[in-house]
Amino acid sequence: MPDVPHSGYPAVPGKRILVLSVSAGAGHLRAAQAIEAQAALVAGAEVIHLDVMRYVPAGFRTLYTGFYLTLVNRLPTLWGCLYQSTNKAQPDGALQTVRRAFERLNTRALLREIDALAPDAIICTHFLPAELLSHAAEKRRPGCPVWVQVTDFDLHRMWVQPHIAGYFAASEEVAFRMRARGIPPHTIHVTGIPIMPTFGAMLQRDICAKEMGLDPRRMTLVLIGGGAGLGGLDTVAAALLEIDEDFQLIVMAGRNAVALNALRRLAAQHPGRLLPQGYNHRIERVLACADLVITKPGGLTCAECLALGLPMIVNNPIRGQEERNADFLLEQGVALKACDPVTLEYRVRYLLRHPDKLSDMRRRARALGRPDAARDVLKAVMATESVYDNAV
Repeated sequence: MPDVPHSGYPAVPGKRILVLSVSAGAGHLRAAQAIEAQAALVAGAEVIHLDVMRYVPAGFRTLYTGFYLTLVNRLPTLWGCLYQSTNKAQPDGALQTVRRAFERLNTRALLREIDALAPDAIICTHFLPAELLSHAAEKRRPGCPVWVQVTDFDLHRMWVQPHIAGYFAASEEVAFRMRARGIPPHTIHVTGIPIMPTFGAMLQRDICAKEMGLDPRRMTLVLIGGGAGLGGLDTVAAALLEIDEDFQLIVMAGRNAVALNALRRLAAQHPGRLLPQGYNHRIERVLACADLVITKPGGLTCAECLALGLPMIVNNPIRGQEERNADFLLEQGVALKACDPVTLEYRVRYLLRHPDKLSDMRRRARALGRPDAARDVLKAVMATESVYDNAV
């Protein structure tokens, strides 16, 4: 673990902070883990992280997470429509009222667990627990301040709830949207999206590249995650390797064993140019080797790249939060977008042949990066009183 300064934290001995995430998509979980990791570096902070989905019936868990993943991966257009419609829906509408009642019915075990833990503060990295606790606050539960960490560069209506002590925004624009939604300005903190404290360490490209068997002097591209809309990872990698420029390519296959095996076969045909990677819990050391990242624009991945000053090509963002994340990156001049294989090849060729453009994107990305977001979130929460009446 790197040496991260502890200064700036208020002395609050034994303060217990509960972080609630939902394992529907990786971003909410990773933000919670980042806060948990940061707390390990802070004297007097005890952080407990709970995945809400571990405290609900199996049927509800399958419905909630399975429905989301099915829509996002197989029916992205339908997901986009649902994202927009729920964003515009009235909170007191009949459908929303029934939905909230169904969720409360299936999360009673979670509330019992929260009562048993008796935290001094709660941070929600997903809107589901924020909504549940907002309703519970009307009955004087959970008896402590509840904070909300938005994990995208957009603000969906479901993140905005009454009886919330404070909100953490990814950017000034998200904070502006919060104010427009009626959230009191003094409760809004522009911290960025929490990422692992290791992103704030001074990572040396030479050292990280040599650890991976890479040449630190060569142009390095990193391809992350699924290639939805562009083909499988091995197909995308093969097309990129046909580009007649000198670069080495790292491909992150995660836990997709089929994709990883296909990439390993491809790597044998391109010795010294392709490095396939499975799941890597030290992603910051991989990214420290990169000059350009090709990725889906999830909020956490975008935040990690910005923290290291990495230009991006965002591939085929789904409608909804990814589309809004992509818009933010494009407007800030830190990313290009590709929605098909031909466009991706063109974008890569263009950036490789225009190093000044790549340098400008890198400079802009570095200016936007907030590697200390998790630290700033904890600092704000620990500075508040542990009396719920004074926080809402």
